[in-house]
Amino acid sequence: MLNSLSGRFLILTTIFVMLAEILIFVPSIARFREEYLLNRLERAQIASLALLADDMIDMDLEEELLKNAGVFNVVLRRNEIRQLALNSEMPQPISTTYDLRNNAAPVLIRDALQRLLSPENEVIRVIGAPVQDAGLLIEVTMETAPMRMAMIDYGVRILILSAVISIFTAVLLFLAVRAILVKPIKGVVGHMQRYAEAPEDARLIISPRAGVTELREAEEALRSLQTELTQALRQKERLAQLGSAVSKISHDLRNILTSAQLFTDRIEASEDPLVRRMAPKLVNSITRAVHLCESTLAFGKAEEPSPTLGVVTLATIVGDVIESERLAVEDADVSFAEDVPATMKVRADAEQLFRVISNLVRNARQALVASSQTGEIAVTAFDDAENWYIEVRDTGPGLPPKAQEHLFRPFQGSARKGGSGLGLAIASELVRGHGGGLTLQQTGIDGTIFRINLPKGDGAL
Repeated sequence: MLNSLSGRFLILTTIFVMLAEILIFVPSIARFREEYLLNRLERAQIASLALLADDMIDMDLEEELLKNAGVFNVVLRRNEIRQLALNSEMPQPISTTYDLRNNAAPVLIRDALQRLLSPENEVIRVIGAPVQDAGLLIEVTMETAPMRMAMIDYGVRILILSAVISIFTAVLLFLAVRAILVKPIKGVVGHMQRYAEAPEDARLIISPRAGVTELREAEEALRSLQTELTQALRQKERLAQLGSAVSKISHDLRNILTSAQLFTDRIEASEDPLVRRMAPKLVNSITRAVHLCESTLAFGKAEEPSPTLGVVTLATIVGDVIESERLAVEDADVSFAEDVPATMKVRADAEQLFRVISNLVRNARQALVASSQTGEIAVTAFDDAENWYIEVRDTGPGLPPKAQEHLFRPFQGSARKGGSGLGLAIASELVRGHGGGLTLQQTGIDGTIFRINLPKGDGAL
């Protein structure tokens, strides 16, 4: 219980209230001492009235008056000539004189603490102003032991009362905190625990009910988080099912394409010049399609095959990509350009790098065709001491905000209607497998630029 929020709040409340009472205790003790001394002066003034009524009183009456006043002697100065006095024998000399007519609060507090901490019994002189202006001053002598005992008794009662108030206040605050804070917090924790057991169940999403503003904000934030997580889990489940279906389709498609490869030998043996010229491209396309199916199967297993790194001529790969894309836009007003040094060689997996560049160029071509604009797609390459850089530029309309927000996310980052968004996701994953990165450099009405960077590392040429 002490480790709970309400338990610690109970302890802290008790401590803080006690500290406040202690700060009040010191001035209270000083005030009690002042009133004690003023009371003795008032009693002594009343006792001196007997002497005003009769100039001569017997010793027994004088002793009784002084005893009732709690003092040893009384001096009442009513004018400059006459003084009235009651006297008795003092047990010891006067040690200190206190004048209560003009004492400041700090002085009273200091004197009270000194007396409270001094156990010795002393005789002190106290001077004050008579009540009802019955003279110029009144002066008495008295012992300190009875006053100190009264101060201690008063202090103990104050501390006991403070403790009772502290405990009572702490209990009330404890109950209030449990009702206002702890119970709603436990409700939120219970919602979280139940939701964690079945996050796909939308019925377990919390409904904000707290009256405290901060708790309600926390409940609303939790509801938003649970809603997004539930939707994400449902989407993950759908994607997993889709991935399973794609894997099965890719498996069958790979078998079909493998069978198609068996017929390429006959095509290559044809005497038709056009067939002989197109046959190698057909073979390459079928081979790449087989590799794509195999890669799709690997992607369905949540892993892309590791690249087989080798030294490849970048211009050859870019040329193959550009030539393949030119065939796809024979009826569209899209031009292609390449600025790749013929001698530039990079350390990469040729098939995977072809797929990366092909995905970027294809996306650019589809964006231009869909916009019905005249445009150009350019592939450039350069390097520095640490990296090779490949840029794919287009003069298309740019990526929409939604595509930019979900860039490189499967089934979410597509820039065209009906697109899957797999192209950029796969391309990014393949480049990461090379230790590099795929980034969007710019996009807008002036076109889009994607940049691939491949680290040279130990394979620098």
